[in-house]
Amino acid sequence: MAVTESAVVPVGREPEETREGSPGASEGARAAHEGILRRQSARESAARTYARALPIVPVRARGLTIEGADGRRYLDCLSGAGTLALGHNHPVVLEAIRKVLDSGAPLHVLDLATPVKDAFTTELFRTLPPEFAARARVQFCGPAGTDAVEAAFKLVRAATGRTGMLAFTGAYHGMTAGALEASGGASDVRVTRLPYPQDYRCPFGTGGERGAELAARWTESLLDDTKSGVPLPAGMILEPVQGEGGVIPAPDAWMRRMREITAARSIPLIADEVQTGVGRTGAFWAVEHSGVTPDVMVLSKAIGGSLPLAVVVYRDDLDVWQPGAHAGTFRGNQLAMAAGTATLTYVRENRLAERAATLGARMTGELHRLAGEFSCIGDVRGRGLMIGVELVQPDAPSDPATGGPRPAAPELAAAVQRACLRRGLIVELGGRHASVVRLLPPLTITDEQAAAVLDRLADAVSAVARGGSG
Repeated sequence: MAVTESAVVPVGREPEETREGSPGASEGARAAHEGILRRQSARESAARTYARALPIVPVRARGLTIEGADGRRYLDCLSGAGTLALGHNHPVVLEAIRKVLDSGAPLHVLDLATPVKDAFTTELFRTLPPEFAARARVQFCGPAGTDAVEAAFKLVRAATGRTGMLAFTGAYHGMTAGALEASGGASDVRVTRLPYPQDYRCPFGTGGERGAELAARWTESLLDDTKSGVPLPAGMILEPVQGEGGVIPAPDAWMRRMREITAARSIPLIADEVQTGVGRTGAFWAVEHSGVTPDVMVLSKAIGGSLPLAVVVYRDDLDVWQPGAHAGTFRGNQLAMAAGTATLTYVRENRLAERAATLGARMTGELHRLAGEFSCIGDVRGRGLMIGVELVQPDAPSDPATGGPRPAAPELAAAVQRACLRRGLIVELGGRHASVVRLLPPLTITDEQAAAVLDRLADAVSAVARGGSG
């Protein structure tokens, strides 16, 4: 099947109802909207995040669009933090869910075999890199990506008899204890942190191939130096594109070096594809850009077709677990597996990964042109439809020691996010200082919708650059 405009609900370039000051909903709807937000603030944990920056109350959604309780419509480039590969309520996903509900099939089955699970694993293995799929095993975990990360750590520790882990600066692997240990903000942990190569803020001040080579040499030296204080670890975990770390794609050559370094030392390589998977970066799985075959892949978000699902897929010789070594009451989510099967099939048959590569390159090119107009944009980067725009202090000098980039500007990024929301565009922030505006639109976004997203983002940046909040 070919992707058509009818795959999502079309959105005009500038729908009037998303504009500041537009008539919007009735006073009663606005009052209900405000009341829900007040009750959320009074009742929910102080740990809530998205609700603080995005004070909206979604009541309906389809494709790229969300309608709030106050009647305003938004273009959603958050997509459930990358979960919604096909956008909100895609027809094939809804049909798959209804089919299970109408069939009378059990909705809770622990880890029992079911036709729904069999269809999911068959489609999942069809999409995996062939060399990996040929020897793969799959473990269903708790429903979140962080649960899959924890399972991956348990797996490689059991298989190797070792305990330490290698991870990278800027990483994000989830919010449970073990996953946090491997993430960028951790402290007092048993994880060794390695430099992750990047061009714009290279830890060695060089960027490019030279920076990536230095990062690889650092890793080799740490592992081979008998006095480094780092014993041979149980595994290495990395993101092919760091998402929360600021949308930083790993160089393909560096990825291959990490594979060579780990393979030569019998260190299992874990690829965290929770956010990069299912076509997001322009390949079905982001490791395919480099041709790397990992030992373990951690998958969640888009594989559930908008519902909670997480798995670890790994090389069969690592499968040393005894029965019950890893479990979870909700690891058999039948509705999520049905939705996930439909999503994986649709992305594969409609070649949405290739579409993401083409459209992502076009959008990034437009954003580079925008960066040429506004000095507050320090860098534009990404892969496929995983795009980041880093905001910097426009009047600050570059690093005098290296001539490197200007300081990050989280307050400008937050102002751009607010200005986008006023214009009916939902974006996320990320990066070391929350200074990167992130775009994660659904893979079904049309050319017209992409133009609307870029128009609104450009308008927001322009307003903020002129000294206002938009």
